[in-house]
Amino acid sequence: MRKEATGRRTVVHGQEDPRIIGLQRAVTRLRRELAGHRAKLADRQIAEEELAAVDAMARAGVPEISRLRGSLLLIAGAIGSVSALAGALAEVRKAVELFGGPPG
Repeated sequence: MRKEATGRRTVVHGQEDPRIIGLQRAVTRLRRELAGHRAKLADRQIAEEELAAVDAMARAGVPEISRLRGSLLLIAGAIGSVSALAGALAEVRKAVELFGGPPG
């Protein structure tokens, strides 16, 4: 296997970054739980759009840390007070934190 440095992360060709896999799983779980939560949420669309954006970044394999953190804030603001979604939201937050803080 060949390793290549790309910015702040190392890509091992033929092997996916475990942080990306964790992020994808966390986003999938929250999207599934949000879809199953039938109560009216005023900002549901914002949460769904940001989850889709995070999922797209993860699938591309090169998430921009500041964009990830911004999306997390919007998602948390949109659904953060819904206790039924708290566990899945915490999982997304932990997955985002594995990428570190914004540069500078």
